[in-house]
Amino acid sequence: MTHNVSRRDFLAMSAKGVGAAVISYGLMGCGSEEKKIPGEFLHGVASGDPTHKEVILWTRVTPEYDGDVSVYWELATDDTFSSLVQTGSMLTNIGRDYTVKVDAIQLEAGKQYFYRFKCGDNLSPVGKTRTLPEGAVTSVKLAVLSCANFPAGYFNVYELAAQRDDLDAVVHLGDYLYEYARGGYASENAASLGREVLPAHELISLTDYRSRYGQYHQDASLQKLHAKVPFITVWDDHEVANDAWREGAENHQAAEGDFDLRKQSALQAYFEWLPIRPWREGNHEDIYRSFSFGDLVDLHMLDTRLVGRDKQLDYASYMDPNSGAFNDKAFKADVTWPYRTMLGQTQLEWLQGTLLQATGKWQVLGQQVLMGQMSLPAAIAMQTLSIPEFAELGALAQLAGRAQAGDPSLTADELTYLQANQGKLTPEVLAQLQLPAIPYNLDAWDGYFYEREVILSTAKSANHNLVVLAGDTHNAWANELKDYKGNAIGVEFATSSVSSPGLEYYLNIPLEQIPATEAAIVGMVEHLKYANLKDRGYMMLSFTPEEVRSDWFFVDSILSKDFNLASDRNYSAVTKIGVPSIAPV
Repeated sequence: MTHNVSRRDFLAMSAKGVGAAVISYGLMGCGSEEKKIPGEFLHGVASGDPTHKEVILWTRVTPEYDGDVSVYWELATDDTFSSLVQTGSMLTNIGRDYTVKVDAIQLEAGKQYFYRFKCGDNLSPVGKTRTLPEGAVTSVKLAVLSCANFPAGYFNVYELAAQRDDLDAVVHLGDYLYEYARGGYASENAASLGREVLPAHELISLTDYRSRYGQYHQDASLQKLHAKVPFITVWDDHEVANDAWREGAENHQAAEGDFDLRKQSALQAYFEWLPIRPWREGNHEDIYRSFSFGDLVDLHMLDTRLVGRDKQLDYASYMDPNSGAFNDKAFKADVTWPYRTMLGQTQLEWLQGTLLQATGKWQVLGQQVLMGQMSLPAAIAMQTLSIPEFAELGALAQLAGRAQAGDPSLTADELTYLQANQGKLTPEVLAQLQLPAIPYNLDAWDGYFYEREVILSTAKSANHNLVVLAGDTHNAWANELKDYKGNAIGVEFATSSVSSPGLEYYLNIPLEQIPATEAAIVGMVEHLKYANLKDRGYMMLSFTPEEVRSDWFFVDSILSKDFNLASDRNYSAVTKIGVPSIAPV
């Protein structure tokens, strides 16, 4: 893992910081006998941030009463723990919400390990993890997930991913939890499913965020996946508040107090409850970092949400309140302003320097929001017309234009249809049909044009094979990435959600219209090759020296624990080395 802190500094400081890890050096005794507070392991075990020689081990102990609790751990090469590699103990307490985080170091590269914890007479579940490979590597397999909303349904997608035995790591792209109050977003079935959130109110304080993480970590499917494979994570907005940016969020009001205090509380809880390695003492804001899978894959995890993002643009600011006209010139000037940033200068310079020095055959950006250009007709993007309405009225307008021009090829049926529906082409409708294509989501990279171009040009100058990963939208996508000059730079694969609803929910698309709507969007968006607008699932990336293959797997239900693979909706695509294009498999 690449960061700005030396290993010596990290060893000296990591045990002191919020959410930091103690360091495991080797075989040790069972620890102090002075701390006898018993405790149970109700939240499972997890591992994460693997490097060639290290991996974070995590658990949380629930004590019978407050105080310092001694927790012992073991790391072995077998699941019976007869071949121990490292052991040790640490004290945890309410100051870190009784979480336990160990940085197991001095391990072998590309090796599988087993780990467990002990508190008094209680043993935790056994976890399985692995370090990253070094040297020549022929295959890397990553499961990519995002957007798990507890009240929306069961975490069957985690359950499905946990059925795999071939994963090198799970890449979680954020929205690990949601901050909304009970009865809020996508909670229609929460009561009947027994999945109403805790606490009942919106998350504001450190105690609130800790409580919600505790509820998530009691989910059996999430526990199963965490125990089976190391996670590499970044946050998105809902770990703090919806549509967050550097200094605020859509879902934060002045009455809720200081946003920075809320953010600090949220990020402290994140570092306590996730198996992520902190940069240094007390730093729970910087999360961007790199992972090297031998000579095959370099994975660069980015923070596109909190550390440097300027506030999102709003289309309402460019609409004339009287005429309804859209000020396209002013919008383009703002969205392409060269000082508008999503990553922030420090992170952008780090990414540029890292990409220019990287040597892996595949350079992968693990980040939250869509990088591909996703422009739709403005009437659709601003939801004044649905996609079926736009298609119908657009075809009607074309007929009217042909009739006005005296087109002799018009049939009698076309003229009859035009006469019966001419009244639909009101001046307001015609104005909407003539609006330009605009980005449908200004929270994504389409709202941060210049910085996207810097990243693409950096990858192009280094002649990299670029793969961008995205989550956030709750839908699955495959995009070909091109710069503003039309040069093919790389590809983008976006995963669906674990449980959060997607565009079918926001646009209220009837289920029977989903396939036609997906085809229509792929047809409208120039570089888009695949879209899934309704299914919950995960994405599997398989890297070899010759190609990267993306397989999207979906479940047929999140409203019942009895689910199946929605095999008729699964999809696969491949990108060959040196050819930044996407082909279906």
